[in-house]
Amino acid sequence: MGAQNTVLVVGAGQSGFQAVASLRDRGFDGRVVLVGDEPGVPYQRPPLSKAYLAGTAGLEQLHLRGEDFFAEKDIELVAGRVAAIDREASLVRLEDGRELGYDHLVMATGARNRTLPVPGADLPGVLTLRTRDDADRLRESLAHAENVVVVGGGFIGLEFASHAGRPVTVVEAQDRLLNRVATPEISAYFAELHREAGHTVLLGQGVSALHGDERVREVELSDGTRLPADLVVVAVGVVPETTLAAEAGLPVDNGVVVDAHLRTSDEKIFAIGDCANFPCVQAGAATRLESVQNAVDQARSVAAAITGTPEPYASLPWFWTDQSGAKLQIAGILSGADRTVVAGDRDAGKFSVLSFRDDVLIAVESVNRPADHIAARRLFTADPHPRYADLEVSEFNLKEHLKAASTRG
Repeated sequence: MGAQNTVLVVGAGQSGFQAVASLRDRGFDGRVVLVGDEPGVPYQRPPLSKAYLAGTAGLEQLHLRGEDFFAEKDIELVAGRVAAIDREASLVRLEDGRELGYDHLVMATGARNRTLPVPGADLPGVLTLRTRDDADRLRESLAHAENVVVVGGGFIGLEFASHAGRPVTVVEAQDRLLNRVATPEISAYFAELHREAGHTVLLGQGVSALHGDERVREVELSDGTRLPADLVVVAVGVVPETTLAAEAGLPVDNGVVVDAHLRTSDEKIFAIGDCANFPCVQAGAATRLESVQNAVDQARSVAAAITGTPEPYASLPWFWTDQSGAKLQIAGILSGADRTVVAGDRDAGKFSVLSFRDDVLIAVESVNRPADHIAARRLFTADPHPRYADLEVSEFNLKEHLKAASTRG
């Protein structure tokens, strides 16, 4: 590749960082520019709701790489917010008026937090968690708060509750925690775990208003109940950042629409990570995933395409979370599951939930069973995937089934 060839990556999160790093790893010798709207080097987001929030990890431990890495790899870091993409001129315009040209543009714009559409949502003391600054504000607020309410029972809300260092109240509008990402068996287990840790978990309750004068003082629930609160953490999911793509005339539908190579309708422009809606092999449908694995693997896939070795993106999705002493690891996509089996010892907090669709294994959720998670990821790389009857023979022991399958192979 010629030195004049420029790859411009918009978004300096996990996927954006991995894209520029992978380009250099693959020998790309053109210009590489990474634009981020936060100053400093790219950092990890997962620890923000865990170790960083709890104060057991510092700022340096968040950094994906130090400044010397970017200098050594000749990667230009540009701090600023992109205002527009000019596809005809193959350049982006920053809010401060600067213009940056590209031969390939990678959109790694991520997502933004959903807001709570109720009166009082803009009161002081109502916070979200997405950036390092958000985590800093939350840590400072926790030091002075007496009554903490978390709105949302997904990964972020529950991780915050686990690492807040005090009992909190979790309010979830659905009838179970982790409703979007886990099976009912896992939801029930984590609800028990959080209650045992001293947290109050309220299910099937929406928030109708937040009340206060100079700051938030109460959370009003859909049934009229009022909870005292001087700190409210809103964790009701995210919305993909698609404004730039839409204004540039690129197709958008729950994310920036891309093909199997993560390319948009413009052959020069790719989209990866939380903002990309891609044809997911495992789900059998267009899907948008929010995970470190997806961000990293899609970035590597795009780097391969740009450097001349494109392959359709087909990486196995996997996820993880740490909550109240339990590590949950998920391999596969739960969509369409019609049968589940629990393997292991639930009472001891070491078990896995195997999910099937049409008697084919499609996902495995493992609680404190890392060997099951590793075995599941290896099994999902095989074709065909294990069937219910095959696993039944080994009493749904994934390690034993994997060993037997390897012997037969």
